[in-house]
Amino acid sequence: MASNPISQVFRIPELRKRVLFTLTVLIVFRIGAALPIPGINITALKQYYLQQQTEGLTSITDYIDFFAGGAFKNFSIFMLGVMPYITASIIMQLLLVMFPSLKAIAEEEGGRKKIQRYTRYGTVLVSLIQSFIVAQYADAIPDAVVLPKLSFVLLGMLTVTTGSLFLMWLGEQVNQRGIGNGISLIIFAGIVARLPQAFIQLVEQIQLGELNPVVALLVLVLFVAVIILVIYEQQGQRKIPVHYAKRVVGRRVYGVQNTYIPMKLNPSGVIPVIFASSVLLFPLQIAQMLGTRVGWLADVAYWLRPGGVWYLVFYTLLIIFFAYFYTQVTLNPMELAKNIREHGGSVPGVRAEKLEEYFTNILNRIILPGALFLAFIAIIPTLVQQVFHFPSRLAYLMGGTSLLIMVGVDLDTMSQIEGHLKMHHQDGLVRRGKLRARNL
Repeated sequence: MASNPISQVFRIPELRKRVLFTLTVLIVFRIGAALPIPGINITALKQYYLQQQTEGLTSITDYIDFFAGGAFKNFSIFMLGVMPYITASIIMQLLLVMFPSLKAIAEEEGGRKKIQRYTRYGTVLVSLIQSFIVAQYADAIPDAVVLPKLSFVLLGMLTVTTGSLFLMWLGEQVNQRGIGNGISLIIFAGIVARLPQAFIQLVEQIQLGELNPVVALLVLVLFVAVIILVIYEQQGQRKIPVHYAKRVVGRRVYGVQNTYIPMKLNPSGVIPVIFASSVLLFPLQIAQMLGTRVGWLADVAYWLRPGGVWYLVFYTLLIIFFAYFYTQVTLNPMELAKNIREHGGSVPGVRAEKLEEYFTNILNRIILPGALFLAFIAIIPTLVQQVFHFPSRLAYLMGGTSLLIMVGVDLDTMSQIEGHLKMHHQDGLVRRGKLRARNL
């Protein structure tokens, strides 16, 4: 009889500790998402957002709240989530490309730790800017702040910045002591935690007659179909054969080896979607929350509102850009060709000096359809909202970006766990379980 794969995970002490540590971190994140910053009147906040929902108003706060796992509208200590860290990481990656001297530092011994330290400094700066803006935004909500303005702004900036840095640290701890993918798992947990509430809201709207049950069923079927397509897209790859000649190392002779390089249709996974959302959220947050005091910022917030034409245009272009950019950073054709030549490898039908050009052409051909697919899935909530008149909050939570993040992070996490299982299988710890699994 085949054993349960979950039981196999918990039978390995080290892997069990990693999984339990990761779950503990996610629980801490959800608890922190419910703890408001000092000086906030929760009752006034709930009344304000309930009034917006009753009037059918949708703003950038709904989109920010989506990425913060509901922490933003609670004005909790984790209200900015991990988006400041992601923004700082994007800026640092761009600087590495723009400034060769900075890239040289990254390639030195210990350079990666230096770049990581600079990214943390950038996270502090971005968090301070965003926390100042949200403090101003809270002060504009009637009766939401119960402290003097200056005290609230300073205390809010300190609390929210500390919360974002703590989440960044938790994500790094999951990478080191958990199952990996820490930052993405925190975003994943925030989305999943809100799904039950979204389904309850969907049922309530059907019962009240605000939503046609046939339309709701069609939309749910569409979302299931999208999940299936995302899984196929995430798993799709092109295998490039590589042959290694016979080598003599000492007294040992290694024969010809035939292997392949698996180039995924979407090598960067869900990263382009997260990066594009983060890049758009930062200026939109400034424009939306300071728009009541600066006229032209209100115009910017309107033209770039989530669901608007210009927002979708920039969102699509940014997804495509980051798909190419992140792939070039993580899967550099020059380094790939160099490694193959140094180890005596060759690609059938391709001359050694043409390997870099060959890999670049392949990446360019497979990245574009993958990026366009990501962009199409990401804008599905808007299409569903406009075509079926589906509630915007439900559409954002149950489709598009949320599906890409949930499916992408889930596949990556399962891959991480599978890697740990294979590692222990080589040590003979799960050999029996592995053999049973092959007989399924």
